[in-house]
This record gives sequence, C-alpha cells and structure tokens, in this order.
Amino acid sequence: MKKVAVIMGSDSDLPVVKNAITELRSFGVPYEAHVMSAHRTPALAAEFAEKAAENGFGVIICAAGMAAHLAGVIAGHTTLPVIGIPCKSAALEGMDALLATVMMPPGIPVATVGIDGAKNAAILAVQMLALSDETLAEQLRSRKAEMIAGVQKKDAALQEKLREL
Repeated sequence: MKKVAVIMGSDSDLPVVKNAITELRSFGVPYEAHVMSAHRTPALAAEFAEKAAENGFGVIICAAGMAAHLAGVIAGHTTLPVIGIPCKSAALEGMDALLATVMMPPGIPVATVGIDGAKNAAILAVQMLALSDETLAEQLRSRKAEMIAGVQKKDAALQEKLREL
C-alpha cells in the first residue's frame, strides 16, 4: 500500500493535523508526518516532493496557515496528488490560508479542503488510494453505510419527539 505524507508548515499546525493522522490510522494507511516550510526550507520541501513517489508515497497532504504556500510548492515539484489543509490563524481566521491554497495556477492543482479540515483531507487521500486498493474501497463503503445508519437513527428519534409535541 502506498503511504500518505502529511506535511505541516509548522509544529503549531499539529493540533489540526492530528485529526488527519487519526483518520489515516483508522483505515490502516501508512503515513509519515514532517514539518517543512515553503518559505524557511523551500529546498527541503522541493526535494521531498521530487522524491515522494520513489519513496513510496501515493498522496501528499499539506497543512499551513497564513500565506499557506506549502501545498503549492509541493505540488509544483511532484506529479502526485496534493491535498491542502488551510489552517485557521488569528489575523484573518484562515481565509488567507484558504485563498492561498485554493487559488493555484493552471497545471499545478491542489485539492483543498475546508479551513482546519484535516479529517476530510485524510478521507480524500484514502479515496485516492482506494482507486487501486479494494480493501480501502470496502472500508470507505462501510463508513458511508455507518453514516447513513447514524443519520437515519437521528431522524427516527426526531420523528418520535415531534409526535410527542
């Protein structure tokens, strides 16, 4: 199975990123997590991205706040899919990171989840890997079925409460 790289621009992004790691673990997907900066360690980030496929990675998740150029820098140096997690910051509540992550030039796509959306980033990475891994695909189908059952149970409880009104 291919690994997922989880790259954060700063260790201060770990409280957000841990949700992606937890989700990847729940699917049994191998991963590596690293701190790299698009601005402070651009050569290191570029080298990692350039060698990611040969090092066994299938998807790269990048989390960054503020200027949030990390996902774009990584995407510019690899052909692997890159998923960006814009992280909330004090100054602009994450809108700066969201716009910096989602507004990529033609030819350098970054799939972008919502602000602090690490869980969805991990699920999207699993979906990408599941294109060639039936075990992961079955786990995803099971998760969807569990979500459906959960919503149906909540609706049944609501209907019961409404009858009591």
